[in-house]
Amino acid sequence: MKLHRLELEGFGPFLDEQVVDFDAFADDGIFLITGRTGAGKSSVLDGVCYALYGGVPRYDGAERRLRSDHCGPDDPTRVTLEFSAEGERWRVTRSPEFERPKRRGGGTTKEPHRALLELRTAAGWEGVAARPVDVGTRLDEILGLSQQQFLQVILLAQNRFARFLLAKNDERLGLLRTLFGTRSFEEYAVQLDERRKRSQERLAAEGVEVSTLLDEAERLAAELDADPAGSEGEDAAVLDAVASADTPSPPGPLSVGERLARVVRAVERADYRVDTRARERDAADALLDGALAAERDARTLHERQRDRIRLREQLATLEAEAESIAAARAEVAAATEAEALRPAIDAERRTAADSATAEAHLAAAVEQTEAVGEDAVGDAEALRVRDDELTALLSRCEAVRAAETSLTAADADEARAAARIAALETERAALLEGRAKLPEMLQTLGDQLSSLAGSAARRETAAARRVETRSRLDAAREAEHLLAQREQADMAALVRGEEMQNATDAWTALLRRRLAGAAAELAHDLVDGEPCAVCGSREHPHPATGNDAPVTDEQLAEAEERKNTAVEEDRLASDAARIARDDYALASARAGGENVETLAARLAHAEQALAAAQADESEYERLQAERTRATELDTQIAAEIESLTAALAAARQDEALAHQRAEALRGDVVAARGAFATVADHHADLSARRAAVRTLTAARVRHAAAAVAREDAAAALAALVAQSPFGKVEEVVAALRSAPERHRLDGSIAAHDAAVASVRQRLFDLELLLVDAEDEPLELAPFTAAVVAARDGVERAAAALASARDLADRLRGLAHRADAGHAAVATLADEHAVVARLADTLAGRAPNTRRMTLETFVLAAELEEIVAAANLRLEQMSSGRYRLQHTDALAARGAASGLGLEVMDSFTGQCRPPHSLSGGETFLASLALALGLAEVVTARAGGIRLDTLFIDEGFGSLDDDTLDLAMRTLDELRQGGRTVGVISHVASMKDQLPAQLRVVATPRGPSVISQDAALQAV
Repeated sequence: MKLHRLELEGFGPFLDEQVVDFDAFADDGIFLITGRTGAGKSSVLDGVCYALYGGVPRYDGAERRLRSDHCGPDDPTRVTLEFSAEGERWRVTRSPEFERPKRRGGGTTKEPHRALLELRTAAGWEGVAARPVDVGTRLDEILGLSQQQFLQVILLAQNRFARFLLAKNDERLGLLRTLFGTRSFEEYAVQLDERRKRSQERLAAEGVEVSTLLDEAERLAAELDADPAGSEGEDAAVLDAVASADTPSPPGPLSVGERLARVVRAVERADYRVDTRARERDAADALLDGALAAERDARTLHERQRDRIRLREQLATLEAEAESIAAARAEVAAATEAEALRPAIDAERRTAADSATAEAHLAAAVEQTEAVGEDAVGDAEALRVRDDELTALLSRCEAVRAAETSLTAADADEARAAARIAALETERAALLEGRAKLPEMLQTLGDQLSSLAGSAARRETAAARRVETRSRLDAAREAEHLLAQREQADMAALVRGEEMQNATDAWTALLRRRLAGAAAELAHDLVDGEPCAVCGSREHPHPATGNDAPVTDEQLAEAEERKNTAVEEDRLASDAARIARDDYALASARAGGENVETLAARLAHAEQALAAAQADESEYERLQAERTRATELDTQIAAEIESLTAALAAARQDEALAHQRAEALRGDVVAARGAFATVADHHADLSARRAAVRTLTAARVRHAAAAVAREDAAAALAALVAQSPFGKVEEVVAALRSAPERHRLDGSIAAHDAAVASVRQRLFDLELLLVDAEDEPLELAPFTAAVVAARDGVERAAAALASARDLADRLRGLAHRADAGHAAVATLADEHAVVARLADTLAGRAPNTRRMTLETFVLAAELEEIVAAANLRLEQMSSGRYRLQHTDALAARGAASGLGLEVMDSFTGQCRPPHSLSGGETFLASLALALGLAEVVTARAGGIRLDTLFIDEGFGSLDDDTLDLAMRTLDELRQGGRTVGVISHVASMKDQLPAQLRVVATPRGPSVISQDAALQAV
């Protein structure tokens, strides 16, 4: 940790704001805090301690003495300290509680203690905590030192300088544990002790499990011996012989090994019974196989007899269908003969249809020809001549149609040109009229833009104010929400704390009852003639008795589990409460201390201002764009007027040319139209007439050809029918069958023939097999009854075998598990002995003769290094007389050992306690020890870095030579960037330390602080 800047206002002897820049002393590394007695030198250190811990070493937390007596009613009291820790730069500000006059009325009111912790980020100082309790909690995490530890290793205040040197082992242990972070070693020892307990519990549980397994095995063995089925029949003698082979057990309880031997013999008897039941099951299986074979043979004969009856009935049915099959054969033969005449019949039908179609087409052609006004009764030559005439007329019309199209286009061009001239003249006049209004519009837009200038800047300012206000409002709302969460978390932490205390008290009460009843528990296990586990005596004349019910291991374990659970829940609840407090403090700091209502009203005002600025900016942009468009429009209108003038001249020229072209074509087109409205209408009429003539000619030719084809097809069909077995065409048509029908008839005939052949062959085979059998089927009931009886016998034998096998398997499994558990108990006992000895040693219990825990052992090594570093300076400052020594001698009255200190006096060659040193010697030893502690802690990776050290008085107790040695020692501390501040009245130190912080009391009373001018210039 390194200090950078201290601000004091209305604190101690200081009224106005005083600033101490510790970074200004970084180059010198050591500076002197000087001033007259009572000026306030120690108050500078009081300000550092108060800022970090809310208390001062001289007043023991009496904050009422911190406010300056020079302060008026409205003067503030404030301490601000900037420091670096954990790689971050922090700033803490505190104001103590004090009484001030009420602003209204008489009397006074209490101004509460205030605190604020901030972290410097890239964006500036950011609030982290805003309540004294939250600030204190967060600083404890950041600093890693309590106030007492801070006063022992950093701020060596008056009357506390030698505290670490003269501290007891337990107090020194707490400080070293924090500085070196060795709590993990204590946790390791605790975890190992927990492992010892779990090992002991597991050993006891394994023993109980083995005993339980043996109890269950012996119960099964008793069931085996008590089963009457096990001693009946021809195997009774063998089972009795096996049972009698067990040797009689000695009186008294049996050992685990003897019980295991009995269980093994029971397993052997159970295996013999399984073999017997297996033989009985095999005999029943053989009987069942015979009954099943007889049943299968009887069932086969029965089925064959039934199949013979069924085939005889099936053959009679097939023979009754012979007449219908013969008719189907004749129908197939006639259809085959008629199929040869199918093409001729189809041809005759097709030509008849074509002839009817051609006749209909001819009638339609005649009607069409007469409809267009042509003669339809002429011969073929007359129709050809009329076709040629119409073709010639169409050619002449075609030549004139192009001229008519050109005339129409010329008329349309003339009309369009006239219309365009009119439109252009109208558009030009409108543009000239609109352009006359633009100058007035531009003047109006310029005046409006001047009135809205600066709207963008107003919008940006309003937007920034709204963003800031909204951020603070969100933080205030979050603070309101987090306040309820914080109160709930604090209440939960309080409840969990009470539950933890109750669980701890319950566990402690059970443990005390267990210890109180230990004698009765030991007495309960005493056996006459066997030695006592405590005194070794074989006589027990007066065994202890307990009044209360004994506390079992299970009760203790459950209570301890409840206690551990409550401790964990209390830790989680405390962490949750701390997080809730941090979150609430951070939100309050970001809200700036204002409530939601105030910030909401401010946000509404900011949003109204922003909306107005945005509207002005939008209107300004719109007007500016409108003025730009008006300017561009004036230029565009001028260009368009010029373009319209040129287009108007061109349109008038196009109109004259179109009129001249139309007049040139109009005479030929009128002559070619004749009686029709257009040449195209005349051309269409001629085309319709020629098409009708040509259609009539084609229809006459097609009709004649169709008649000839029909006559030829009818003659060919008559000739084929005369050569066939049929008398006329109608008989042929009646005999025809479709392909699917012929296929169906063929399939029916083939299936009938195949079925008859198959049934006859199968019936023949069965007749040969059953030549000696009766016609009626054999009765199966006797054979089925025999199988059922045999199967029942098999099931009974299988059930007996399964029962015997299950009993044997269970007994064997219990024997194996008990044997394995017995071996595991022996292994666990050896492991427990090792773990218990190691846990006791690390916890400082026997066989640890030094009563040093593991953490104490580690810290003792650190203390040895601290002592070695301190002796490098103490030997120099004491001219080789004194050396500090670490001692791990046993402390008196069972206190913790391993962190003792003693002083070796080379003049006497004897070690002496630190309390025997004089005032000056104690100062030198304490200074050397403090410097050695700071050096070792800073050199440790992961430890707390101590970059700033203060020493308040004590140099006046040294003679000149010793003081010179002490100053040379302090001068060596400049290495490594460490800064040391010294408070002293010794005049010679002012000459040796040029970097000075002066505290001067003014004639009016308040003190002021000034730093060396040359130092500030640097």
